[in-house]
Amino acid sequence: MQNRSRVNIRLQWIITLTGVSLFGIKMWAWYITGSVAVFTDALESTVNIVSAFLGLYSLYLSAKPRDSDHPYGHGKVEFVTSAIEGTLVFAAGGLIIWEAIQNLRTAHTPQALDTGIWLIISTAVLNFILGIISVRTGKKNNSLPLISSGRHLQSDTWSTLGIAAGLVLIHFTGLYWLDPLIAILFACIILYTGYGIIRTSLAGIMDEADEALLQQVVQMLQQKRRPNWIDLHNLRIIKYGGTLHLDCHLTVPWYFNVNEAHTEVAMLEQSVAEHFSNSVELFVHVDGCMEYSCRLCHLHQCPVRKHVFEREVQWTIRNISTNQKHQLGSNE
Repeated sequence: MQNRSRVNIRLQWIITLTGVSLFGIKMWAWYITGSVAVFTDALESTVNIVSAFLGLYSLYLSAKPRDSDHPYGHGKVEFVTSAIEGTLVFAAGGLIIWEAIQNLRTAHTPQALDTGIWLIISTAVLNFILGIISVRTGKKNNSLPLISSGRHLQSDTWSTLGIAAGLVLIHFTGLYWLDPLIAILFACIILYTGYGIIRTSLAGIMDEADEALLQQVVQMLQQKRRPNWIDLHNLRIIKYGGTLHLDCHLTVPWYFNVNEAHTEVAMLEQSVAEHFSNSVELFVHVDGCMEYSCRLCHLHQCPVRKHVFEREVQWTIRNISTNQKHQLGSNE
């Protein structure tokens, strides 16, 4: 856990320092060209820098061990800082549109477009490489700040390349009125990116169900299920930064003693930990089976079986999330 935190923080430092450098390059490009489209790119970079420092803070804080004040850890701060980042991105998009509209009212002629084009293309290449690394590392380590930073960098890459393409068109056609229109177009893309980051962050703060994650967990449990796991229900997952808290009810044979039931819980915990690299805290409530459970129970050597085995109930998001033991013909 600590190794992943150090990797995340080190990468975020690289993103932060690179962001400062790229901002300087873009400001220089805007200074020599006077292009509002280049200004669009430079303004978004200021958001990149602020977001990078916020990401660093959240990674440092979320890496702290849980304490008496935060029994589930400090991971929720990642959703808060990501929400701030999304808000800043959204605000930058609105400011760019305002600036572009002002430039539409007052005609201007960008200068030295050839030099400006090469400068911002170089920043796009660096952003693209960092964005890929950030998203991959964030997904591997369950780090929302790194995923948010990476997606923001990737969005910045495509918007920068689009702006560069527009500047090439302006350079060769002399249609300088296209400059603010290009800025407005890519500001709309920035607004959409900001909305996406805010939406994801609020979903985490509100503990919204993650369908993709639930499906991944259900498929894994279905593959690793044991005969003594008669059913699994009331499954819930809450994200706290890079840690997942998973609650569920496990139905086992009613005649199991405490040690036997604990063994099954331990096997379940081991299966989940192996799949998620120990980034999951599992809380399991053990239930005893009922007579109707015999029809779907794989435990053929059961000494108290009342009914013959008929068929297995495949675990799905629907039947594994309900607070009810499984039985044929009701909640399959």
